[in-house]
Amino acid sequence: MTYRVAPAEDSGLETETVDLVTVAQALHWFDRPRFYAEVGRVLVPGGVIAVWSYQLASVDARVDRVIRHLHGDVVGAYWPPERALVERGYASVSFPFAEISPPPFLMEETWDLAQLVGYLGTWSAVQRYREKTRGDPIERVRPDLERVWGDPEGPRVVRWPLSLRVGRKETPQNGRALL
Repeated sequence: MTYRVAPAEDSGLETETVDLVTVAQALHWFDRPRFYAEVGRVLVPGGVIAVWSYQLASVDARVDRVIRHLHGDVVGAYWPPERALVERGYASVSFPFAEISPPPFLMEETWDLAQLVGYLGTWSAVQRYREKTRGDPIERVRPDLERVWGDPEGPRVVRWPLSLRVGRKETPQNGRALL
């Protein structure tokens, strides 16, 4: 099998050869008009595009307060402006496909405290904070996380609500989506 890397806006795929295009938490980085044109070109009639993003991780009310504090108060100024599109689940972004209402989805993982802290450290705003200030924002909230988590090695369920935009390519015969 041969793999090829290409920009989303110029995939190099043959016309009308793809049944499903997916985008996970990246639509805000694309040149959307060019990307949508490329999706329209490569999807078969009635083919599906599914775009999704996930929201803040949730454990319980006490842990969630610390996560929200880190997200908004500590590193909030370090999020790129495009992040607002993600947080709104891409709801405000144009979507030139016949929309389908998906059922609710949720990502779920069982982590200990070290795994949660490791994940929080991957946030782009945390990385930018570290670059700009030479400090670690995680250390600012770690004592609070430790206090509300309980046993640091104890597993806890972490959930992320998913926001989806799903649509079908309209058929050329009648301008309606195949359902």
